[in-house]
Amino acid sequence: MNPFSLVALLIILGLVIFIHEFGHFVLAKKNGVGVIEFSIGMGPRLFSTVCNGTRYSLKWVPFGGSCQMLGDDNGIPDPDAEPITDEEHCFTNKSVWSRISIVAAGPIFNFLLAFVLAVIVLSMAGSDKSIVTGLVEGYPAQEAGLQAGDEIVKLNSEPIHIYRDLQLYLMMNPGKELDVTYLRDGEKHTTTIVPEYSEEDGAWLMGIYGGIRYELTWLETFEYSWYELRYNVLAVIKSLGMLFTGDLPLTSFSGPVGIATTVDDIVDEVNEATVDSSFSDRAISMFLTLANFVVLISANLGVMNLLPIPAMDGGRLVFLIIEALRGEPIPKEKEAIVHVAGFIFLFLFMIFILFSDIYKAFV
Repeated sequence: MNPFSLVALLIILGLVIFIHEFGHFVLAKKNGVGVIEFSIGMGPRLFSTVCNGTRYSLKWVPFGGSCQMLGDDNGIPDPDAEPITDEEHCFTNKSVWSRISIVAAGPIFNFLLAFVLAVIVLSMAGSDKSIVTGLVEGYPAQEAGLQAGDEIVKLNSEPIHIYRDLQLYLMMNPGKELDVTYLRDGEKHTTTIVPEYSEEDGAWLMGIYGGIRYELTWLETFEYSWYELRYNVLAVIKSLGMLFTGDLPLTSFSGPVGIATTVDDIVDEVNEATVDSSFSDRAISMFLTLANFVVLISANLGVMNLLPIPAMDGGRLVFLIIEALRGEPIPKEKEAIVHVAGFIFLFLFMIFILFSDIYKAFV
């Protein structure tokens, strides 16, 4: 990995993690919860300072972070912890809805980061509207009467907003008959298409070209930024669904090593594509490409943290929602057992992903 790729990687991971923990931090402060330490990274402290009773730390290992709140033990009581005397600012003494807002804030802030960066990227680079730019001779789309310039807005009951929505739907529903709704000259039309399998591409194809980025008005920029966030969230959720059905291997997931490899590949590709461009054009192209990657990573982190897995934000939210419904919390001992099991599962999963990333990097 070249030095620029390493710097880019640290900035990307630092930004995504910072925003996530900052979400917890802001809502904790808003609800009057004492924050003991706000840290980026893991392991020993590289730098730290104390301000208004909170320690702000930068740690040696550039992965992960934490927002340690007064009285918050993640469901796992610490037998060596000192008794809490400041009950007023204790996390566990706040209302269940306050605690839900604090825990949910991390993933929500990741979605906000993805949306804001999407606005920046799309305002400068446009969006891949679902407009047909050409047809493949002899394929079903041509036979069904589609023409260049048609804008596809729905496949069966699935709304289509950007070209990648269309690609995702075809990938998730290989060979399925499609009721295609499209706009032509402002009028809505519907036709039926059965995708054809291409041995050359190894995929089921309608036989259309698209994916060109179109300039957007400022109103469209916000509209399509929402579609961009929606696409990334749905792509993660549907990929997880394919994982459970066995249609997607576990090795398709990536951790820090996989992200590092991707960042390095992005930097190399942009450098090669802009080798004859001016410095400013190269810098803008690099920024937009990496920012677009952060949209993907931040949306992914938001979704993964909301999964109902013990020891993660989603797992903690499950216990808090149960508490809100039944009017009293689940006993700490039972919650602790579930969270410990979750920590063990996550640790083993991270080791598997680490070795999987290393294997893919050298194959």
